Amino acid sequence: MLGPNLVSGFTVRVAWAAGPATPTAPRFATQGHHVPVAATYAGRELRGTAVCLGAPTALARDGATHLLLGGEIYNREAIAGAVGNAFLTHGSDAELVLAAWLHWGIGAFRVLNGRFAAVILDSGGRIVLATDHAGSFPLWVRADEYGVDISSEAKTLARRRSLAVDVPGAQLLPRGAGVHRVPAGTALILETVQGEVRTSSAVRTWAPPLSRVAADPDTAVATVHALLGEAVRARLRDEPEPTVVLSGGVDSSGVAAHAVAHSERVHTVSMGTDVSDEFEHAGAVARHLGTDHQEISVDSADLVRELPWAVWAAEITDHTILEHLLPLTALYRRLPPGPRRVLTGYGADIPLGGMHRRTERLDFLDAVIAHDMATFDGLNEMSPVVSGVAGIWSTHPYWDRDLLDHLVVLDAGLKRRYGRDKWVLRESLAGMLPDATLARPKLGIHEGSGTTGAWTALLLERGVPEERIEEFKAAMARRMHELIVLGGEQPDAVSFDEVLYSTESALRLERRTAT
Repeated sequence: MLGPNLVSGFTVRVAWAAGPATPTAPRFATQGHHVPVAATYAGRELRGTAVCLGAPTALARDGATHLLLGGEIYNREAIAGAVGNAFLTHGSDAELVLAAWLHWGIGAFRVLNGRFAAVILDSGGRIVLATDHAGSFPLWVRADEYGVDISSEAKTLARRRSLAVDVPGAQLLPRGAGVHRVPAGTALILETVQGEVRTSSAVRTWAPPLSRVAADPDTAVATVHALLGEAVRARLRDEPEPTVVLSGGVDSSGVAAHAVAHSERVHTVSMGTDVSDEFEHAGAVARHLGTDHQEISVDSADLVRELPWAVWAAEITDHTILEHLLPLTALYRRLPPGPRRVLTGYGADIPLGGMHRRTERLDFLDAVIAHDMATFDGLNEMSPVVSGVAGIWSTHPYWDRDLLDHLVVLDAGLKRRYGRDKWVLRESLAGMLPDATLARPKLGIHEGSGTTGAWTALLLERGVPEERIEEFKAAMARRMHELIVLGGEQPDAVSFDEVLYSTESALRLERRTAT
């Protein structure tokens, strides 16, 4: 099948008693066709909506056990072999995960390598909620005395009217009316005791490794090459013409190079603004690899005004992460319509320390990498909803579980070597990319597209003092989150300029009150 074939979003309610009516048309940012899902067992009723690309099996069943899977699994062959059923490689991912659950129980989520979220109604009436190792497919939950609402998007739950109760083991969304987020690499087993939801188990299924390996450099380079190649291959599935977001930097170029090695035809796309672009560098890589390349240019003022869409997709208030996501959000919304599979080079900087390219001391570099790996959860920067707003499925090979584990444990001397950042990755791509690409210094997509400077320039034009720029950006992001995620506004109904004006007024009043 051309294009992805999976559940890209969902919201379901597992109820054990009649309660207030829930909305009949969930307010998803993720685009796709809606498929109803329903199951009943042991006094529990599961009912809701799956957002689908293609025609996937949304809900799998084996006897009294039902499983809803969003996303996809990348180590399908290994799982099928381990459970002793090779035919599972030809079935749906939901059926594969259900077989893994029946084989290993909760331990299945320590074996699965994928970009997914799962909801299980098991034979004992328990509710199991599980995220992938990176939490890259967000899973939100809101419980009341009548049941549990579970969704891939917080906004579908934030305006429920029933009295919410606590969900131990999950993280509460600030001002989110009882909406909680299931942490990355976690499986929650929910049970009820006298009408109250309690977590009988909160099981960690993955954690960033803290140990390091002083590997032989040649072996480390060869392993990174093999693991990145496999991560890309697994994400291509049966897609004959995948798309790669290409900046011309080493991260995205490496993904494009491995995609070309496994695909009949690869499309690449780059985005820039009137302020800045990386078209020359991306074009050089595209010509070297022979991809079908496209350049998309957006006016910088229009790009910054994509902020409501970035908030709508990522459901966060961190303005620095939103700046990173603005060019991707704008790019996805400008691609030709139709379901497509997109691979990115996003996320390589975290385990390789690319964001700290001026950190020279290896002990300091390792410390900041450990910190970044310990604090990534909840940023939602790799959420599929970022591309899902355009009906596109995106996936990020550098956060493949096997590759990520290997990159994290490599000692810092393989990540910064001979004065070069991300040395081990650059060496692993030698012979696949132009020498100029391999030597090119790191730029984030928000830097290459001029996003940060454009937002700053807009605020300076409005008279915001330079020393208060970050304060204004943070306040604007919080206000948009209140309006869009918690308040139910559509992103095209939220004006960047009106939010800026209200932010100016609110901060001015706040200062007067303080003095």
